[in-house]
Amino acid sequence: MVFKETKLQGAYVISLEPLIDERGFFARTFCQEEFKKHNLNTTIAQANISYNKTKGTLRGLHMQLPPNEESKLIKCIRGAIYDVIVDLRKNSSTFKQWIGVELNADNHQMVYVPEGLAHGFITLENNTEVTYQMNQFYKPGSEKGFRFNDPAFDIIWPMQPKVISERDKNFPLLVTD
Repeated sequence: MVFKETKLQGAYVISLEPLIDERGFFARTFCQEEFKKHNLNTTIAQANISYNKTKGTLRGLHMQLPPNEESKLIKCIRGAIYDVIVDLRKNSSTFKQWIGVELNADNHQMVYVPEGLAHGFITLENNTEVTYQMNQFYKPGSEKGFRFNDPAFDIIWPMQPKVISERDKNFPLLVTD
């Protein structure tokens, strides 16, 4: 695995290093030792998959609040997404800044989202599947969301959403002290 730190401290784009032969390829998607070397959380408490039928499906921006903050490892295993993370750590030098990364079934990349950052994505193809590995269990009541088009973040999405849940569409705008 090749770890490339982003402008958001502790957030990485991780490229897999496939071992290719006549059968296809084999690659590690997680290695506790490698994650420790980069000071990343090595706990995996839960793994989820998201299936999205329609191109233009938007999910997010989601996070969990303390004491249930979660780090996430995101990989697109079918189709393609534009994956976005936003720094919501008030003491961070990149507070309210975001990055966007295309993840697809062919580019063999993942995004590591540390605690304190919100996450969301929009699908770029029909029939897209995304896997998540989290260091915390989902805790009802600990989740928080922010509107995908909040002017505080000024995220440039590659398209307007075609499908978005009422909940995600109506998340509050960020209000800072």
